[in-house]
Amino acid sequence: MNFESLLDYKLLIPAAIMLGLAPFVPEPHLVEKLRMLVNGDLRKPIDIFDLFFHSWPLGLLGYKLVKDYLL
Repeated sequence: MNFESLLDYKLLIPAAIMLGLAPFVPEPHLVEKLRMLVNGDLRKPIDIFDLFFHSWPLGLLGYKLVKDYLL
């Protein structure tokens, strides 16, 4: 079993939704951190880690989509 066989859509899509939108109230962390990045306020190491933590499933999902459908 290799790494790419673990990248299944049944796992990636729910992970991307849950981590991308968590916490649901008052605002998802990913939206908040992206807004901070655009405004230039993303300076604290914990905020940078939080951005990567909440966006890694989206990155893996994008990688899988590109690999499966464009290459």
